[in-house]
Amino acid sequence: MEPMLMPEVEFEELTDEEINVNEWRTRQLRRLGLPSVLAEAFADRVDWHEVADLVARGCPPELALEIAR
Repeated sequence: MEPMLMPEVEFEELTDEEINVNEWRTRQLRRLGLPSVLAEAFADRVDWHEVADLVARGCPPELALEIAR
């Protein structure tokens, strides 16, 4: 049986600063009440300030995330 070859995939290398920013954004989203999985998945995809504003106005965190997407 021949081994399967995986297609060559280019991965973008993140700088230490980009990693730190992502981790910080993730922490901010978690502080707003989002589960870790969602916070990590959307840290670089949403404006966390917008999510924070919505949560401050009484919007549930998951709904605020959906609106900000």
